[in-house]
Amino acid sequence: MNNINGKRLGLTLGTFAAFLHLVWVLLVAFNWAQAFSDFVHMMHFIDHPMTILPFSFGRAILLIIIAFIVGNVIGNLFAFFWNKMSKYAPM
Repeated sequence: MNNINGKRLGLTLGTFAAFLHLVWVLLVAFNWAQAFSDFVHMMHFIDHPMTILPFSFGRAILLIIIAFIVGNVIGNLFAFFWNKMSKYAPM
């Protein structure tokens, strides 16, 4: 079974997570996030009392960076465990 490149998968998942959070940051910046959140919850039959806070540039950058780091760590961990467990999988 082929091994997974942990660095490559980490960068891929980190970039994807950062991109999704960039989209959320843009929704907040353009004041579309509350309507989006209300719609998504309504479609799942959820009534929520949440309110989207005002946009903060510093918080937005921190969110994107943390999302990238977490995605990167998850990708590396997945590759590590996949590579370890694939040694025991039947061919």
